[in-house]
Amino acid sequence: MKQPFPLEYARAGLVGLLVPPANTTVEAEASLLLPPGVGWVAARLVGQAEASVATRMRQYLEALDATLAQVNNAPVTAYALAVTGASYYCGAAAEDVLVAQLEQRLDVPFITAARAVRDALVALGARRLGLVSPYPDDVTEASVAYWQSRGFEVVRLARVPLPADAFHPIYALGSPEATLALEALDPSGVDAVVLLGTGMPTLGSIAQYPAHGGVPVISSMLALAWRVAEAVLRPAAPSAATLRACIAGEGWKARLGTRLA
Repeated sequence: MKQPFPLEYARAGLVGLLVPPANTTVEAEASLLLPPGVGWVAARLVGQAEASVATRMRQYLEALDATLAQVNNAPVTAYALAVTGASYYCGAAAEDVLVAQLEQRLDVPFITAARAVRDALVALGARRLGLVSPYPDDVTEASVAYWQSRGFEVVRLARVPLPADAFHPIYALGSPEATLALEALDPSGVDAVVLLGTGMPTLGSIAQYPAHGGVPVISSMLALAWRVAEAVLRPAAPSAATLRACIAGEGWKARLGTRLA
């Protein structure tokens, strides 16, 4: 897949990054995770802040055309839907239909964060999951149902306590909170651990624990960045080797240290 013309900061490809309105994590982690030559242009998903989580997640997909219009005629070579909750409430079957329709219409890959996690788990040969959830109970339950519908078994679940009175509970979290929940998760009988959500910072946790109890640790944003980079750079087939290198921090771990200094 080639750009119609080269872009100064996206010579390998340009990602249309679709971001929840108040999310403060996606763009920061994308800038660390996406490889050199892969750039991005962001658009904000459309939803009402005062609506329930389930309603807002559905609104994101209902108003997807308005979000895509923000990118206008930018020469996008792949789209990345950087929210997992919308997939949970949409359901796997409807999500697959939506993605197929969008790819036919847009003529470029359209990658959802949830399907990227699925692809990463398949690449790792993982079926039995440990989940670290920063969600309230109803979203956590929807998440578990979604992963089970994708053919995975949720063996372990650890919760990240949400801060009270924050502007947004998940976006106010930091990687230390994610790390504590990860450390509390029993990895026995698990093939992989998934740090859920694109809003909770996770790279500090994965930099410290690329494996937990001997099993790989991934996050929604790490999987999404890996999968969209594969779609741009190696569209024939996503590589498990590049995923394992990404989990190990290749390319982004040094940049993370600089960003947090």
